[in-house]
Amino acid sequence: MPNDALNLGLLMFIPYRAMEDRVFDELAAAGYDDITRAQGRIFQRIAPGGSRLTDLARQSSVTKQTAGFLVDQLEAAGYVTRIPDPSDGRARLVVVAPRGAAAVARSAGVVAEVEREWTAHLGAERTAVLRELLTDLRAATDPYA
Repeated sequence: MPNDALNLGLLMFIPYRAMEDRVFDELAAAGYDDITRAQGRIFQRIAPGGSRLTDLARQSSVTKQTAGFLVDQLEAAGYVTRIPDPSDGRARLVVVAPRGAAAVARSAGVVAEVEREWTAHLGAERTAVLRELLTDLRAATDPYA
């Protein structure tokens, strides 16, 4: 299939997957080899103050049962913990635990490195335009932004 035949979604997914591979490779090398891509997709949707399981499920496009299973695994591995929701005593929030915060910090370094490489390839101006366009597209496609 020639490159011009690839749809926009695939053209965005391929670089995303390359970055995701680099992040997971680095995490594994640093001792965080017990987190899966499915867990990571739930994990990356946790809000700074914590998130309810139902919100994580909806934002990750999985069932509440699947989200619960993945959060259970993340909790068992020490990446997240659950705390009472201060706004509703019946609900619980999933929050990032210290091990999860350390993994996020390690991931952020890899993401920054990949972005520097992409900027070197595309040039600063084109990278800025790409970021602006993708940010605009996110506003139109991510109801949780």
